[in-house]
Amino acid sequence: MLKVLTPKWLKIERRPVPSGGVIFLVSIIAIVAALLVAAIFFAAYGVSPISAYRSIIGGALGNWSGISETLRRMIPLLLCGIGLTIAFRALFWNIGADGQLLLGAVAATGVALFSGLPGPLLLPAMFFAGFSAGALWGVIPAVLKVKLGINDVITTLMMNYIALYVVLWLIHGPWRGPSMRGYAYTDMFPPAARIPVIGQSHVHWPTLVLGIVLAVIMYIFLNRTRGGFEIRVVGENPHAARFSGISELKTIAIVMVLSGGLAGLAGVGEVAGVHYQLLDPTQISMGYGYTAIIVAWLARKNPLAVIITSFFFGVLMAGGDVIKVNLGLPFQLIHVFNGLIMFFLIGSELFMNYKISIRRQ
Repeated sequence: MLKVLTPKWLKIERRPVPSGGVIFLVSIIAIVAALLVAAIFFAAYGVSPISAYRSIIGGALGNWSGISETLRRMIPLLLCGIGLTIAFRALFWNIGADGQLLLGAVAATGVALFSGLPGPLLLPAMFFAGFSAGALWGVIPAVLKVKLGINDVITTLMMNYIALYVVLWLIHGPWRGPSMRGYAYTDMFPPAARIPVIGQSHVHWPTLVLGIVLAVIMYIFLNRTRGGFEIRVVGENPHAARFSGISELKTIAIVMVLSGGLAGLAGVGEVAGVHYQLLDPTQISMGYGYTAIIVAWLARKNPLAVIITSFFFGVLMAGGDVIKVNLGLPFQLIHVFNGLIMFFLIGSELFMNYKISIRRQ
């Protein structure tokens, strides 16, 4: 198809394996192109794009308040993004990180408020329950795909809505806190069920450290272990994987245990490190699971690179609050950013996989 549509004066050659330099350069160009197009929207609102970008960067990184908000948004993006890199490496399109995050938050809340465990055991049990709940929510679409051939994009996406309504049912019904005076929240978590934070911020540093450590572990797992090799083979050549005796069901199940479990840990961090209660799902996850798709894609499915890309999108999300307050612009412009970056990243795949040059006559 490319040969048919290519003008005679252009030459297109497929790259055997894109080098790290090419991947980095193409990704940077895609981001710059997205920012240039986004500048049109700022100009349409009568705001100088330079002033808007200066406000975003200054508000997100100019002082401790902005940095803390950036790190707070980075934590769930980091955990969900690492999990999605694993799923995408196996060509399992997990669009359900938001629902897996919410189920992790539900499981952590159940342990915090109703388990009766002694104080020192509460947080470890909450993290274990959150990981398990997210993993279970992720395994369901994995089994549906491998055994019944049901599209993974549809099942993971639809399960986000199921998780959302589970949370709404709980906070409006059996888990509504008597001390909340009719509001749709649970009671506040006891002090032993709260993750330590830095100063007066919402930066729950144990979860941040856990995310960075897991990024390193998942990178080693994918690139240095037999399990990681099997995941890569299933993703790169499913027919070769079957021929060599690799179990597709086992591999995809492991992938989604890890991917869903890491998103579940992000949910634990939100309820135990930020809100200290279960509340409206849009407050627990401000679209973290969906933004993490772009985080993982920009990282080119590399868990270590997610540390950088999640911080970048943390800046954008924290900057969204700044442009809303300081410039009077709608917060939804940040979603325009996300969409444009994803659009240009997908478009840049052509330049990453193919070398384009001008033919010499």
